[in-house]
Amino acid sequence: VRVLAAIGVEMLLLTNAAGGISRRLRTGDFMVFTDHINFMGASPLRGTVPAGLERFVDLTAVYDAGLRRCLLRAGIKESIPVRQGVYVAVSGPNFETPAEIRAFARLGADAVGMSTVPEAIVARHMGMKVAGLSMLANVAAGVSDRTINHAEVLESATRINADLGIDRKSTRL
Repeated sequence: VRVLAAIGVEMLLLTNAAGGISRRLRTGDFMVFTDHINFMGASPLRGTVPAGLERFVDLTAVYDAGLRRCLLRAGIKESIPVRQGVYVAVSGPNFETPAEIRAFARLGADAVGMSTVPEAIVARHMGMKVAGLSMLANVAAGVSDRTINHAEVLESATRINADLGIDRKSTRL
């Protein structure tokens, strides 16, 4: 992200596959980030501060409202339902427990995943405009009676990509 900023990139779209916490989200939905909760346990801003930057960055509006509107309009134009919500990031590499998902829901999280937040923090630190977009590849633990299986999550993501005309061979999940 710092290299992208150094070569002049001013806007960054971060994407991921996530689990749906909110009961209004379904597998296959897309969710534009309105905000995030960082439960990864570390900040990517620890350590030496790059020259010319402040130690602390204001994260009041991590995800740019104008970019969010663009994503919502694109969804409408392409007849793809795009929701809005709060993403919670955890370190993984495991799926969460039902108790964790209930706690995240009480904190206001709509979707959960294991990425994206460190990149968003660094991008904002570098002065970039940021948008975040999750593809809901599964329902989080305890939201339904089903257990979570990684192979099924990958299969779901592959099917959603195919529905959008994206070839899995050219896409890293």
